[in-house]
Amino acid sequence: MQNVNEYLATGPFDLYELHLFHLVVRHQSFTRAAEAAGLTQSAVTRQMQSMELSLGLDLLERTTRSVRLTAAGEFLYRESIRMLGDVDATLVRLREEFGGARKLVRVGVSPTISLAYLPGFFHANLRRLPQVACRVRPMPSDEMLAALQGNDLDLAVMSRGPRLPANLQVTHRFSDSFCLIGPGGGADASSGRMKLRYFPTWAAAQNWLMLSDSSNTGRQLRRWIRGQGWELEPAMELESFDLIINLVALGMGVSFVPTRALALYGQKKSLRRLALPVKFQRELIVIRRRQRKPAEHLSQFVENILF
Repeated sequence: MQNVNEYLATGPFDLYELHLFHLVVRHQSFTRAAEAAGLTQSAVTRQMQSMELSLGLDLLERTTRSVRLTAAGEFLYRESIRMLGDVDATLVRLREEFGGARKLVRVGVSPTISLAYLPGFFHANLRRLPQVACRVRPMPSDEMLAALQGNDLDLAVMSRGPRLPANLQVTHRFSDSFCLIGPGGGADASSGRMKLRYFPTWAAAQNWLMLSDSSNTGRQLRRWIRGQGWELEPAMELESFDLIINLVALGMGVSFVPTRALALYGQKKSLRRLALPVKFQRELIVIRRRQRKPAEHLSQFVENILF
């Protein structure tokens, strides 16, 4: 093994410089990275140039408008996310356990998770552990996975998507059924089923409010619709089921939405369910970083999650 003193003297960069590199990558800008670090742009630029010179590699491609990673930079960024996350997690826990800092659980929630789901994730913890604060951030799934690896989040709630990185694990899985809704005003149609052979003709005359296919759920829902042999052309594409439900209630169209999301709208006579003999289902998952021994308040938070 290389002598420690020799390594410290000849290492191409330290953790501080590596952290600045990550800030530049995340913000795609030296100016915004400098603002986040409380430094001048020239200071951050010098640090990055020093790293590249010491490594003998170009890490960043600089343009007048943005900063992009080279292949070497992409490798360094990807391989060092977990390491920086581990260091940050250690420091956070050190402050919480020995420095008197208030314990905090940082949770990322996909925009496709309706507000009706959130009490099941937070209510029990607020009742049993009122001294533990929660910080909730709506984020796209790919950003949540990166934030978990970098220890910017403790937990993520999202629809199941691509295979997870090796340092992340699923703590909960929930099956989530969808239903078809339309503008109301009349009796609830859930007691009578629409026959599938009539559905394509009926559907062609509707304005469809569809979840954007930029999300895991949106892509899965589109595949399921195609698998049924239906061609549903969206009149509007949106990022949130709560927004979709409110627009349906205003008479803007029809949509497939999570049945549980309707819990907040149970008294709305302007909504009605249109029952079909087939149903779309997604799987919701809760994810956290793999750790030998997570902080006690985080373990308790995970145990308190209900659905």
